[in-house]
Amino acid sequence: MIDVGIITGSGIYQLGGDSEPRLVETRFGRAWVEVARIGPWTVGGISRHREGHHHLPHTIPHQANLVALKQLGARAVFATTVVGMVSPDVPLGRPILFDDLFFPGNLLPNGAPCTVFTEPGDPERGHLIQSEPFSPRLRRRMELAAESLGLEITVGGVYGHTNGPRFETRAEIRWLGTAGVAAVSQTCGPEAVLAGELELPYGLVGYPVNYATGVAEPETEEDLSRLLARSARLLPRLITRSVETLEAEDMTHDYGYVYRVGGGTGNIDAGHIPDDILRGR
Repeated sequence: MIDVGIITGSGIYQLGGDSEPRLVETRFGRAWVEVARIGPWTVGGISRHREGHHHLPHTIPHQANLVALKQLGARAVFATTVVGMVSPDVPLGRPILFDDLFFPGNLLPNGAPCTVFTEPGDPERGHLIQSEPFSPRLRRRMELAAESLGLEITVGGVYGHTNGPRFETRAEIRWLGTAGVAAVSQTCGPEAVLAGELELPYGLVGYPVNYATGVAEPETEEDLSRLLARSARLLPRLITRSVETLEAEDMTHDYGYVYRVGGGTGNIDAGHIPDDILRGR
């Protein structure tokens, strides 16, 4: 039914234009998906927080959202988020295209492991192994789209995930900084992991609306509202242009794979399993 999934964050609650809402049932619960046409592709849009910011970060049904897009036939996913900058070198209001992830807990908001492989013996179960958590092809499409729109962006950077819903302390931001995190928010770590397990290329753009605690003086409420409003105008344009120029070969998960130990078939020949897998990695 769809070719591309789009997951939007704070302030972006609808795709706009003509769209058809669909309620999709998955084994992880329900997900609302807006089906529309962008350029040559049929897209399925999910508002991560839903209209009225119904979901704070700790109640977002990440598994249902990603599985719903996969069930509908998505072959790639673009996502947006507003972020707090951990690096003082990136100015507010300049979108950042991420190329790495800091999400060491690998937990869903409810504390469960972040995975779609929840059933022992499932033949699809396995270990996600990727050269990076974000699709280089989708990042390049967003970079080219930004150039065509005349937008100044930052290409590359580590996205840091925290569970929220509270904001991070100074000590926690210093910890993220030592890991090289450029920006932080509370929603996209699980999406990147689940998309990888479903072998869906996933591209993420963040819009900096504030500096994280202790990085700089806090923004005024007026400045924060102004930047949030600007992100709601700019990010849909960037994603729309990216989808319009997307090629079929961009929708390939060629930067990683799921290593299916034994394939769920029973006997395993240990002589053919890499040492790191045998050590429990």
